[in-house]
Amino acid sequence: MTQNGQDMDAILVMAYGSPQRPEDVEPYYTHIRRGRAPSPEQLTDLLARYARVGGVTPLHRHTDAVVDRLREMLAAEGTPLPVYVGMKHWHPFVKEAVQRMSDDGIRHAHAIVLAPHYSRLSIGEYRKYLDEAIATLAEPMTVDLVESWHRQPEFIAMMADLVRGGLEKFAPDEQSDVRVVFSAHSLPMRIRTWGDPYESELRASARVVAEQVGLAQWDWAWQSAGATGEPWLGPDILDFLKELADQGVKRVLQVPIGFVSEHLEVLFDIDLEARQRAAELGMRLERSELPNARPGFITAVRAALRDQPVNAAVQSSIAR
Repeated sequence: MTQNGQDMDAILVMAYGSPQRPEDVEPYYTHIRRGRAPSPEQLTDLLARYARVGGVTPLHRHTDAVVDRLREMLAAEGTPLPVYVGMKHWHPFVKEAVQRMSDDGIRHAHAIVLAPHYSRLSIGEYRKYLDEAIATLAEPMTVDLVESWHRQPEFIAMMADLVRGGLEKFAPDEQSDVRVVFSAHSLPMRIRTWGDPYESELRASARVVAEQVGLAQWDWAWQSAGATGEPWLGPDILDFLKELADQGVKRVLQVPIGFVSEHLEVLFDIDLEARQRAAELGMRLERSELPNARPGFITAVRAALRDQPVNAAVQSSIAR
């Protein structure tokens, strides 16, 4: 198959990864912390959060479903390419996926991260893991990465549909009073000193989605900031809900546009924490559904692989 003028042998889909069992949480958390084990208090807190959402999240299951349905879509198009999955922080790790691809004879692939918005601290790390994995191979391989697809028309159209569906959780006579608040995972404020496009890409997506839905007013907030001792992007959604309450807002639809699958930062941080905070303030908070493995999302991923420019990985060879 030819993609962006080049023949490719396979597709690599990358995602964040999630523990599958409670006993996986400590090694998973240690990997996120770059090999530093969490303190007993940190581990207890994280285990309690997972317990509150049922023990594990469906992120891994949704990622596998995306891969399966992408394979089906490619086969239906007459281009039955193999599709591999690699996780940033859990099995199968990106390195494991790349090694499997090499063992299967793959020499040129395209890759996409299930996160449409670029930051050096997010997509940039996938790029790093990918290049490090390629560098260990005995046989040459190139993997071209789609680094940003936040304005992909199919992604925008799908998100607009999800916002419309979220508004329908309110009675018809209430919908005009619902304040839509888009959100994404906060990052340290130091990304602004790098000219990092993360903020601008997220707001661009939100703006175009709001235009398609016909929203007269919408807001932006951040969520899930880490406790690292440095300032993170704000306002945090829990604080912003107080601002909305002070304005007299009674109904909120939170649209976590920076996430594509249900996981802890959605199921706990929004569905439990933010909803409880809203109730304490006398507000009703609902959340739009996530893309997960919906047909519209598979279409968006396929379109991004077809249409978006790629950033070529370094080629590995036995001579290196």
